[in-house]
Amino acid sequence: MAVLGGGVAGLSAAQELAERGYRVTVYERNTALGGKARSIDVPGTGGGGRRPLPGEHGFRFFPGFYRNLPDTLRRIPLPDGSGTVHGNLVNATDGLVVHTGGRPDAKVPFRTLLAPPHPSSLLPDALLRTLTGALDTVLHLPPAEIAYFAGRLLVHLTSCEQRRLGQWERVPWWDFIRADRMSEDYQHLFGTGMTRNLVAIKAEEASTRTVARILQAFLYNALNRGNDGEVDRVLNAPTNEAWISPWVHHLRSLGVRFELASEVREVLYDGGRVTGVRLGAPHGGAHRSVTADHYISALPVEHARMTWGHALRAADPRLRRCDRLRTDWMVGVQYYLRTRTPIVYGHTNHVDSPWALTTISQAQFWPGRDFRTDYGDGRVADCLSVCVSEWQKPGILYGKPAIRCTREEVAREVWAQMKAGLNDTGRQVLDDGDVHAWFMDPAVTGLGGPSPANREQLFIHPVGTWFDRPPSRTAVPNFFLAGDYVATDIDLATMEGANESARRAVNALLEADGSDAPRCRVWPLYRPPELEPLHQQDEARYRAGRPNVFDLG
Repeated sequence: MAVLGGGVAGLSAAQELAERGYRVTVYERNTALGGKARSIDVPGTGGGGRRPLPGEHGFRFFPGFYRNLPDTLRRIPLPDGSGTVHGNLVNATDGLVVHTGGRPDAKVPFRTLLAPPHPSSLLPDALLRTLTGALDTVLHLPPAEIAYFAGRLLVHLTSCEQRRLGQWERVPWWDFIRADRMSEDYQHLFGTGMTRNLVAIKAEEASTRTVARILQAFLYNALNRGNDGEVDRVLNAPTNEAWISPWVHHLRSLGVRFELASEVREVLYDGGRVTGVRLGAPHGGAHRSVTADHYISALPVEHARMTWGHALRAADPRLRRCDRLRTDWMVGVQYYLRTRTPIVYGHTNHVDSPWALTTISQAQFWPGRDFRTDYGDGRVADCLSVCVSEWQKPGILYGKPAIRCTREEVAREVWAQMKAGLNDTGRQVLDDGDVHAWFMDPAVTGLGGPSPANREQLFIHPVGTWFDRPPSRTAVPNFFLAGDYVATDIDLATMEGANESARRAVNALLEADGSDAPRCRVWPLYRPPELEPLHQQDEARYRAGRPNVFDLG
């Protein structure tokens, strides 16, 4: 079996295949495995026997509504025999919504939102009370706006799948929540904050089905329904140490082979089947071809579609539709601080920041690590990791969008936007003198020049995207697709989506190969049985051309 790509999708597929006795080779264009999920050693920063400072493309988290990926984590043993990678997950108990202009910030206590399941908690009246009460307690918006937004969520929660696909997939989130009629705070929190910061796309373009689907998953998680754990979880060490390195070690023990610095240039097709893959070194060098019985393409969509020639595309027209799928930039900056800076025990959402920043202070979650002892030159005590989700709007320091700034300007601008939210009430949370160094993924190149580029972009979800997403099974009998752009139940570009797509690809491969090996279990998002009668009622209304019963405009 040839698995093309060594990110989360590719490694997940390799594990499922190897556990079923297949011989697997993974071909990865980089010199490291893990894709956007991996951590990255910052070059030249280790000293005195310490590891280099840990960088990353952007931080990651593991909400409790993930079910497929946690199952994989439970099946990755730690090399020292002390447990599995799943045991390296740590609960983040609080979130922080940060405003600018001296307005109070809002702390979200995830633990207090969790409640034991109750049969009536998801009936419409109770659900509406829960939504309204929680939003009012945390966000302090005008009561009428909170009630309206809660009502809009209830519309989606009670909509049948046919309406979600036929209607809400075609409606922008901004229009669905009537953001243009509401206050600026409403727009920032429920519009920008739930699209740019979550799925890296403008609320005016984002698919309502995708945004609302992920919000309902968070809601059911917070209500302790169908979840693997608490709402927000992170790893207890840099990603490679806590996850990727043990994973690769385990896969090697299963017989998986890895060929790094092997960039897929073309998937070769002839006579109704894929006959091989043409590889090349990422920066030039001689091409070579490799063959296998079956092939799983687990490359990011922007790379995968460049490897499909005319004949392969003609064999499965759904591949052509992938040209319409879009990607955007969602890249992180890590700041290495001289003092511990635990802003909140979880993630911070800077909802007023022009560049849609989300941050997390990492050292507090790494109990087995001491930054000064373990990393860098002995002067770094913490890492403040930031995701920048908006690269096209002007900033507050230079008046330029991030994509037109130099790397240094991006770092200074992001720091200024964080201070504008955290230091605006007179308390100095961030101090310029604390910044020892910063890092940005080298996959981002050309900043400040005419051709900025990002080799690790994020698949995004404008309206109608679902109809262009391919399934894992293609029309070519020995060629399968995995990746966060492939059609999955979670419907969001996430590690969970990548893992789910890999399971679906392996299941399709097993069927095509006539294997009697057990199929991979695939967990869909939780569907509360209490709402099934309402879904059935709404299906009848949708077929009759009538609106959802709670859709009052």
